[in-house]
Amino acid sequence: MDRPPYCTPVSTAASAPPAPVQPHAGGGRHEHRWWILAVIGIAQLMVVLDATIVNIALPSAQQDLGFSDGNRQWIVTAYALAFGSLLLLGGRIADLVGRKIVFMAGLAGFAAASALGGAATGFGMLVGARALQGLFGALLAPAALSLLTTTFTNPRERAKAFGIYGAIAGAGGAVGLLLGGVLTEYLDWRWCLYVNLVFAVVAMVGGARLLHAGAPADRPELDVPGTILVSAGLFCIVYGFSNAETHEWGDVQTWGFLLVGAVLLMAFGWWETRAPHPLLPLRVILDRDRGASFLAMFISGAGMFGVFLFLTYYLQQILLYSPVRTGLAFLPMVSVMVVVSVVTTNYLVPKLGPKPIVPLGMGLAGAGMAWLTALDLHSSYAAHVLPPLLVAGLGLGLVFAPAMSMATAGVAAHDAGVASAMVNTSQQVGGSIGTALLNTLATSAAASYLVGRPPGPQTQAQAAMESYSTAYRWSALFFAVGLVVTFVLYRRGAPAQYSEGRAEGAVHM
Repeated sequence: MDRPPYCTPVSTAASAPPAPVQPHAGGGRHEHRWWILAVIGIAQLMVVLDATIVNIALPSAQQDLGFSDGNRQWIVTAYALAFGSLLLLGGRIADLVGRKIVFMAGLAGFAAASALGGAATGFGMLVGARALQGLFGALLAPAALSLLTTTFTNPRERAKAFGIYGAIAGAGGAVGLLLGGVLTEYLDWRWCLYVNLVFAVVAMVGGARLLHAGAPADRPELDVPGTILVSAGLFCIVYGFSNAETHEWGDVQTWGFLLVGAVLLMAFGWWETRAPHPLLPLRVILDRDRGASFLAMFISGAGMFGVFLFLTYYLQQILLYSPVRTGLAFLPMVSVMVVVSVVTTNYLVPKLGPKPIVPLGMGLAGAGMAWLTALDLHSSYAAHVLPPLLVAGLGLGLVFAPAMSMATAGVAAHDAGVASAMVNTSQQVGGSIGTALLNTLATSAAASYLVGRPPGPQTQAQAAMESYSTAYRWSALFFAVGLVVTFVLYRRGAPAQYSEGRAEGAVHM
């Protein structure tokens, strides 16, 4: 089975009256902040939907370029390896060099890599382009999130901005399914890569006009040993779990890389307690609300692909939907996520805090996953697929935007990049682990079902249903763990920054 995307996918709060309009130190201008949000949203959408678009395009690309089924996974894995292992470094580079220049460089590089992939004449060229996309995505994603963090400093405006951003980050994968289906069906698979040029050019024009240039005033020094340890460790973890989809768990290429990755990450944690200028300062991750948010992104990243991957297979292989119709089937879920994300960060979290909201979202997402296990070979979309899809969308909308906002709330400006990168890393690694585990469990369930049964189309279809149900059950379990973890860790009550914002009164856009 092909692996789905990682939805990548963030900020700081200090209450600030909107009155003096001047260039913002973090990279934006207050009078242009909502246009800056539009630019950041376009860039984030490009990164998030890219992997889903490519998944839809894979069969056509394979037929055109003539690579094997065994090599097909590398089109996805090359991106995941570069992106996941370099995110923390990308975030720190944004803190060191300046967020605008890193944001613009990430856009330009991502666009160039996409053009290279679209023009690929062979397997190696396409894999290399995907790795370059991951590298520049690792620069772009944390820079975009830290720009959002440092541009929106007023709590109420920040809530609105993060509601929109969280909706984009959560729904981008489903948008990619639709866009990828349209482009593949009506144009050519290469347009699934070329389309990034449109997003990148629009974002670059906006960024060049709106963002404030210049390096941060208090630039941290680069922690070279920490950078090497964490990049190598994350590479081994992502590579090991990627191998688990095509190798046995007992294969040294699976457990060996996982073991080395775990050792390197433990060494990184030890070094960060002693480094004079740590890459990931402990102050960033030890706050209870931030730590809970990082874990929420990790767990939701692991669990949500039960929807995007296995429900996509169900719609196309069992209900025989076209790629375009499959993408359209996810739009109601996307709509719910967008509305709920905005409402949650604007009205619910400021009044109640994240403690009741995010755990409730985890519970609803898990309930949606569990409900999907009732699907069978004769289920219909409106009666059987849509209701659990809406419940899952409601739950994910309650998780993503609040977790992203709380993960970077209160972070100092010189740590905004690495804190934003930590959010993306949590979701990316969670997605890698969740996808590998769900694929392995689903494949084992299908194989077990086929034992002792006569071969035939009906048996094969029922085995596929067994694999999908197994993935949904485990996704539900992931979200159940997320419910417990976030309920225990999040503090009670509204966050301090929202209380301060209410004291200042209404803020005008």
